[in-house]
This record gives sequence, C-alpha cells and structure tokens, in this order.
Amino acid sequence: MKPSVRPVRRIGAFEMALALGGLLLVLLAVQNASPAFAALRGDGVPGTFTARRLDCIQHPGHEQCVWVGTFRSRDGGDVRQDIGFYGSERGTFTPGATSPAFDTGRRGHVYGPGGSNEWVVVAALFLAGLGLVARPLLWLARLPRARRRARQHS
Repeated sequence: MKPSVRPVRRIGAFEMALALGGLLLVLLAVQNASPAFAALRGDGVPGTFTARRLDCIQHPGHEQCVWVGTFRSRDGGDVRQDIGFYGSERGTFTPGATSPAFDTGRRGHVYGPGGSNEWVVVAALFLAGLGLVARPLLWLARLPRARRRARQHS
C-alpha cells in the first residue's frame, strides 16, 4: 500500500500579517529603546522643568494628566517649550513650580530625577514583536519533524 502524501503547507496570509505586525512592533521598540534606557539610567541633559499648565484626558472611569511647561538646560543653551514632565499627575505641580529634570532627547517629554520604567514597555513590545515574527518560522521548522513522525508510524 502506497503511503499517503500530505500536501505541503505554506505560510498563509494571516501568518504573514502577524509577522509584519510583529516587525512593526520590533521597529517601534528599537526606535524608542535608546531614550527609554537613558531615562532608566538617568542619562541626559540636566536642567530645570517649570510647570505652566495641566493637560488632562478623561477616559471612562479614569483621568490621565500631565504637567506641560518649559525645560531649560543647566547651561541655558537648550530651552524646550510645551514639553511634558513624564509621570506627572494632577497634584505633582502648581503653575510656576520647578523641578530638576533631564532631557533624553525624547520628543514630547522630559524626566524627573527618578527617571522612568518605560524600558519595561519597550522590552515587552520588542519581545512580543519577535514572537510574532518568529511564529511562522517556528511553524515551518516543526513541519519536517511532524512529517518524519508520520512516516515512522506508517
């Protein structure tokens, strides 16, 4: 009796879409890795943040606020207007209040002396992206083993 031949399975459109989505996550994580790890280490241009206004967004059952103001480097050479203070909340500042801060070059915000744990999100995005990219490759790698097992049991 002739053994049955199974058709060769290929990577489908869904798997390719997942892999492309994973690649986008990896690229996003790589793009944000340097500022996130600089914030973790407290690396950047030191200076002072002066709070100007509180910007809040209302979500169902939740409010997210950030203080926006001016960052001035210690040497006065770098001034960034309308910059957010990462991790600030409604009660963090009052208008005109100042705090030590550092600028990692990240667009949109500066960090306080405590730095940030943004690296956790960046690492999670990177690992999730790698998993999605690797999924079709791992699936293809399993096929020869499954075929060998099927031949042994025939």
